[in-house]
Amino acid sequence: MEKYQDKALTPKERAIDLVSRMTLEEKVSQLSYNASAIERLGVPAYNWWNESLHGVARAGTATMFPQAIGLAAMFDDEKLLEVAEVCATEARGKFNQSQKYGDTGIYKGLTMWSPNINIFRDPRWGRGQETYGECPFLTARLGIAFVNGLQGNAENLKTAACAKHFAVHSGPEGIRHEFDAIATPKDLSETYLPAFEALVKEAHVESVMGAYNRVNGEAACASEFLTGKLEAWGFNGHFVSDCWAIRDFHTKHLITNTVEESAALALRLGVDCNCGDSYYYLLSAIKAGLVSEDYATESAVKLMTTRFKLGLFDGNPEYDAIGFDQVSSSAHKKLSQECAEKSIVLLKNNGLLPIKRDQIKTIGVIGPNAASIDALRGNYFGTGDEYTTFLKGIQERFEGRVYYAEGSHLFKDSLQPLGEYGDGYAEAKAVAAHSDLVVLCVGLDATIEGEEGDTGNAFAAGDKNDLFLPKVQQELVDIVLELNKPTVIVVSAGSAINPKGDKADAILHAWYPGQMGGKALANILFGDVSPSGKLPVTFYEDVELLPDFEDYSMTNRTYRYAENNVLYPFGYGLTYSKVNISDLSYDPHTSIASLSIENLGDYETDEVIQLYMKDLESIEAVRNYNLCGFKRVHLKRDEIVKMELLVPRSAFEVVDQKGDRAVQSNKFRLFAGVSQPDELSQRLSGIPVKSFEIVLK
Repeated sequence: MEKYQDKALTPKERAIDLVSRMTLEEKVSQLSYNASAIERLGVPAYNWWNESLHGVARAGTATMFPQAIGLAAMFDDEKLLEVAEVCATEARGKFNQSQKYGDTGIYKGLTMWSPNINIFRDPRWGRGQETYGECPFLTARLGIAFVNGLQGNAENLKTAACAKHFAVHSGPEGIRHEFDAIATPKDLSETYLPAFEALVKEAHVESVMGAYNRVNGEAACASEFLTGKLEAWGFNGHFVSDCWAIRDFHTKHLITNTVEESAALALRLGVDCNCGDSYYYLLSAIKAGLVSEDYATESAVKLMTTRFKLGLFDGNPEYDAIGFDQVSSSAHKKLSQECAEKSIVLLKNNGLLPIKRDQIKTIGVIGPNAASIDALRGNYFGTGDEYTTFLKGIQERFEGRVYYAEGSHLFKDSLQPLGEYGDGYAEAKAVAAHSDLVVLCVGLDATIEGEEGDTGNAFAAGDKNDLFLPKVQQELVDIVLELNKPTVIVVSAGSAINPKGDKADAILHAWYPGQMGGKALANILFGDVSPSGKLPVTFYEDVELLPDFEDYSMTNRTYRYAENNVLYPFGYGLTYSKVNISDLSYDPHTSIASLSIENLGDYETDEVIQLYMKDLESIEAVRNYNLCGFKRVHLKRDEIVKMELLVPRSAFEVVDQKGDRAVQSNKFRLFAGVSQPDELSQRLSGIPVKSFEIVLK
C-alpha cells in the first residue's frame, strides 16, 4: 500500500505523498477549477465549482431557501446552521447520484463557494443580496454558523465551505475588474476583514476566494497584504480565485503584461485553484522561469488535502449513504418556509394586518411580482420542484374571491410588445375597485439587481441607480394608493427599496423569500404567523445623500456611522405584538448580560433581542455603537422569558488609525432591546430600549 492510500495518515501527509508522484504537467492540471483525471494514480477528474448560497444552485432540483440577505434578516445563527446542514445534505445526495452516473461536471462537486461575507456597505450594490448585511459582527456570527453547517463536525468534511470575496469587495459591479478599493487600516480592521478572520479562526473554513478588485493598489488575488493576513490568522485551507479574475491582471488592472505573467504572479502569491483559464498557461510560465515549480507543488498539496478531507479517495459510509430522497424533501421545504416567515420584515402597519377575514370578502393582488417565480429566487439559485408565488399563496389561503392584475412590467413601459405605455394600469384600477383590500406586490428580481453579466453569470444585471422602484412600478403604486383602498405593499428585493408608501396601510419587505415564499407571506398576512424579521441593512431615504459609491470610507455609512438620511434603521422590524424589556444587568466575571422579555400583546410571536455597546470615552470608537449580541426568542401571549447573552470581549475594543484593536476605555453603555437604541427605531417600534452602564476595573 502506498502512503497516500494509508487512511492512518493525515490528509496532508497523504496529499504530500500523492503529489510527489505527479509530473509537473499533472500537478499543473490539478490547479484549475476543472481538474483533469490522473488515471495512473487513481485521481478522478474533479470540478471545484459548486454553489450553495441559499440552497444548492445551478445543479438541478434542490430546496431553495430565502436569499442570503433574507436569511440574515432572521437574526438567527442556530436556524442558519440548520439551513447550511440541509445544503450540505442535499449536495452530498446529488453528488452521490452524479458519481453513480459518471457526471463530474461543473456544479456537481462538494466544494461549495459559499458564503459571501462581504459587507453590504452601500445599498446600490447589486450583489448585496448575497451577503448577510452591513454589520461585521452579524456577518461573522452568521457566516460561522453557515460554514459549520456546510462542513459538519465529523472526521471527513461533509462539504467544503468558502469565505468570499477576499476582500474589500462591494461594488460597483460595472468596474469591478479594474477597480482599486482604497481602505484605511482602521476600516480594514474594523469593517472589511473581521468576518474573514472569524471564519478562519473559529469556523476553520476550508477555502477562501479572492475578489476581482484591487485593494490599496494590490490585486486581491495577488496581494501580499491579504495573503499575510491569512497566514497570521492560521489559515490552512486552499485559496481560489474569483472566476477569470487572474485574466484581469493583464487585461484590466494592467499589473502584468501577459497571461503567463499573470498566472505566475497569482501562483506565487497564493492562488491554489484558478477559476478561469489562466492556469492553462502555467506550465509555460514555469518552464520560462517566471515562477518555481515548488509553488505548483505546494498548491497541489493544498488542493489534494481538501479532497482527502472530503473522503473523495476513500469514501465515507455516512455521507455515501445519503440518498437522492433527501433532495428537496418535505422536511427541507418546510424549513425553507419557516425561514421565509422569520425573514419577512414588517416595516409599517396601521392596524390593517393581520387581515380580518370576517371583514374581507374580496382581495385584489396586483403587481409584476405577484405571480413571479423570479421574485422568489434572487441569484445563485437551484430549481424548486414546486413554487408558491405570492398570488398562489393568497389564493390557497383565502376563502373569498381573489382578483389579479399584473399592473405593469417590472421595468418596461408596457406589458405587451405592441402595448402602449402603462397598458396594465386600467386593469389594476379595476381590480382595486372590486376588492375590499389590495395586496400590491412590487420590487425587483435578479434580472435587474445582481452580479455583472459576465462569464459564468446567469443574468446581465448589476447595481441600482437609486433606492426607488422602477418608474412604471412607482406609477402603479401611486395609482393604486390614490384609490384609497386598504392596501398592503409587499416589496421583493435584495436591498433597500423605498416604495413611497406613505398612503399604504402596511408595508412588508419580503426579500427573495425562496420557493415557499407565497405560503410564508399568506401566513403572515392572515395572522397565522407574526412577522419577526429585522433589517440587516439600513434603509436610507435618498441615494443623493450617500457618499460616492466608489468611496470605501465608512463615514456616514451603515448604522455604526450613519449621521442622517435613515428611513428604516438596521435592526428594525415590527411584529403583531408588543414586548417589554426589563431587569437588564451585566456580570463582568462571566461576561453575561441578563434580561427579561415579556409579551404584552395579543399575539404569539418571535422577537429578536439585540445588544449594542457604546464606548463612552475613546475617540477611536465608532460614531454610534456596535451590535454585540443577538438572540431570537419565541413568546406566547403574556409569557415572560429570562435570557442570557454572552458579550464578547471585542464589544469593548476599538480600532485605532493604524488598524490595531484594543480596549482603550473604562466606561461603556450596554443597550438591550428589539431594535437599535436610536430615537427613530424606538419611535417606529413603540418599544423602548433599556441600558446599563458598565465600568471596567
